[in-house]
Amino acid sequence: MSRTETTPQSARTTASRGERIADWTDGRLGIYNFRFLIRKVFPDHWSFMFGEIALYSFVMLILTGIWLTFFFEPSMAETVYHGTHAPLEGVRMSQAYASTVEISFEVRGGLFIRQLHHWSALIMIGALCLHTLRHLLTGSFRNPREANWLIGFTLLILVTLEGFFGYSLPDDLLSGTGLRIAEGVTLAIPLVGTYLQMFLFGGEFPGTDAIPRLYSFHILLLPGLIVALLTVHLILIFYHKHTQFRGPARTENNVVGQPLTPHYTAKAGGFFFLVTGVLALLGGIAQINPVWVYGPYRADLISQGSQPDWYMGFLEGALRAFPAWEFVIPGGYTINLGILIPAVVLPTLMAAVIALWPFLEAWVTGDKREHHLLDRPRDHPTRTAFACAFVALYLVLFFGGANDILAERFHLSLNAITWAVRIGVFLVPAATYVITKRICLGLQLRDRDKLLHGRESGKIVRLPHGEFVEVHERLERGQEYALLSKETPETLPVPAPERDGVPNPQGRGEMVRYRLSRWLYGGQVAKPTPQEMQEALEHLAHSSNGHASPKGLSSNGHRETGRQHALEEREADQELR
Repeated sequence: MSRTETTPQSARTTASRGERIADWTDGRLGIYNFRFLIRKVFPDHWSFMFGEIALYSFVMLILTGIWLTFFFEPSMAETVYHGTHAPLEGVRMSQAYASTVEISFEVRGGLFIRQLHHWSALIMIGALCLHTLRHLLTGSFRNPREANWLIGFTLLILVTLEGFFGYSLPDDLLSGTGLRIAEGVTLAIPLVGTYLQMFLFGGEFPGTDAIPRLYSFHILLLPGLIVALLTVHLILIFYHKHTQFRGPARTENNVVGQPLTPHYTAKAGGFFFLVTGVLALLGGIAQINPVWVYGPYRADLISQGSQPDWYMGFLEGALRAFPAWEFVIPGGYTINLGILIPAVVLPTLMAAVIALWPFLEAWVTGDKREHHLLDRPRDHPTRTAFACAFVALYLVLFFGGANDILAERFHLSLNAITWAVRIGVFLVPAATYVITKRICLGLQLRDRDKLLHGRESGKIVRLPHGEFVEVHERLERGQEYALLSKETPETLPVPAPERDGVPNPQGRGEMVRYRLSRWLYGGQVAKPTPQEMQEALEHLAHSSNGHASPKGLSSNGHRETGRQHALEEREADQELR
């Protein structure tokens, strides 16, 4: 019989102050119930750092942006400059431009904070682009993460708009030229263009309302949306658990990595300081956006060689490359295709394709399973080739936006560069697609060869008849498992033209899915079968013991199978050069 004894009150020890504080906090906030978050596991891979870089850059943007709001004057009212920068003495300018110059030259640390803010924006957008590309190449957008993919892609669009609005606030000649282009693009939208122009600019450009309205979007509306979506994005990452690459002990039902506390927290904290240190170094030594060089914006001037920030370069290139086509429809309305197609239709199509790609794959395959293991890019050649072709299209347009700079620096014809961009828009992505797909298939063949023939060991042996060959060794078990555990997508079967003598009512849709399935997953290199692997492992085990059999005979003197004979033939062909 057992009994419970209560410790006398006099024998009890007094809780420490830290324990009392923890008990008080837990009693009011219930933080002990969230203890499962402390042990949440995060896998480790270098490509996962792109999202962290974007997050830490956003933190720096918030901090430096708050500081800049204390000194920036978002007004287009005219003033005459009488500051410390002598070249602008007596020049008429807006108060927005004057306050930007004042921050740069008269506020202690102002130029450093401005440049740190600008570099943080550029690095954040670049990291988000690489982060999105990583998700596309590895297939992490599949069920159950389609909604989070859309949220992340929306964040990329909002951050790009946020960067453009912030870049336009100083009201210098360069940013004013960009705003002028943005107004023209807005007006080119049929039906609603004039209303959107009135909403954004408050009347005829430049007017007096553009900078105040963009300022409200820049510091209130867009940051609020970004913070809200970012919070939901991170919550869904915790809820769905982190994806991971295939490997030993890694399945669809677990995560292999390090817990949030203390390992991942310590690493993330150190990486945060590393990212902010690099941003601070760039802000301190790498000049960017020197508005005092461009001068204040005037509607009758434009700076030679004007270039936007890199993330808007593709839009600039599309506008410069597209012909000046326009026509008038009945009623006297002019449709300017030279602006509508490159600046409205093309970016919309590019964004729609990337945003809807997860749903395209899900519809084609009909796969409704949950996926928590990532694909290597080579294992999906079509998807990888398409992503690389998309990047190639972006880069062609990006360099097209610098046609005047390229013509001046390399002494080339401006028209020749423009025509090269027009042709390259079609040829370069197509060539990139074909080359990338062939590279992926070649890498798949190389992986299959490693599984069946082992890795090159660098050991040279001499056969009884005098021939020198290199001995191959079996792959490491972890690498071998990762190669064998990959999923080999299969194409859909050919749809039946009729069912029970009745034409298939869904025949057209099924045929479209079948053709898309062949495009996405056709021509894959199959994994070795268990029988082929067994034969290959027996051969590798025999070779690792230092024995080399004559062609066509096994170690026990019996005739080898055709597969074994092919393996011996392949190894014997690898002569010492």
